[in-house]
Amino acid sequence: MWAQPMVTVDARPPRFLELASHPLRWRLLSDLARSDWRVGELCELGGQRQSLVSYHLRRLRDGGLVSARRSSADGRDIYYALDLDRCRELLDAAGASLHPGLVPTPISRPNRRRATPVARVLFLCTGNSARSQMAEALCEQLSAGRVRAASAGSNPKPLHANAVRVMRDRGIDISRARSKSLTEFSDGGFEYVVTLCDRLREMCPEFLGVQAAIHWSVPDPAPEPGSDDDTLLAFERTARELSTRISFLITAIERNNAAPEVTEHG
Repeated sequence: MWAQPMVTVDARPPRFLELASHPLRWRLLSDLARSDWRVGELCELGGQRQSLVSYHLRRLRDGGLVSARRSSADGRDIYYALDLDRCRELLDAAGASLHPGLVPTPISRPNRRRATPVARVLFLCTGNSARSQMAEALCEQLSAGRVRAASAGSNPKPLHANAVRVMRDRGIDISRARSKSLTEFSDGGFEYVVTLCDRLREMCPEFLGVQAAIHWSVPDPAPEPGSDDDTLLAFERTARELSTRISFLITAIERNNAAPEVTEHG
């Protein structure tokens, strides 16, 4: 006689698997994992009609996997973004629901250093006064210098005090950073270019040798003049979002550029 299970098993698959298992939704998730896109662009990428893409985007939004932001360049447009942190949580939960042995466990790694950086990333926004400067600093810190970063703007403005403030809270001093024009980097030399401003994304020039042009629709934390105290929370939100996105980007870059490493034991 077969032994009875000790616990009641839910025969339904986890919600994430139900959502992600549809071919078109999986294609949308895959496209949004690389960059933020407008619905028309997602239609072109997948070769599907807009009504169908919009329906499945709504399903993904209802499931908490995808978010939408109105474009700061054209308020009639909406950029869609994938919540990678949420996807990771739901994937972990799906594994745990099947077997406790599938719960991810932290991996202990030795300290590593690379003889040379694995890639260079250029972060762009309009003023190079906040978002792109913060992204540059976070990328250098989070990758321990393995991914080299720079930043620039189409219309450079002085560095915002709250950008300095929130980076200092993360142990990074950018107080001496200068705002730079994107024309300074017209010769290329970057494998990845990430636009953070909707307006700039739509007029950004092409850069030679770029492996991937990525867009993150990150709102300007200080769109209107105001006191630093008024905008501090917006800068904190921006720093958190950039930190999350950049962490995933670094992982993708390092896996795509896997190379022998020099290991330090200690």
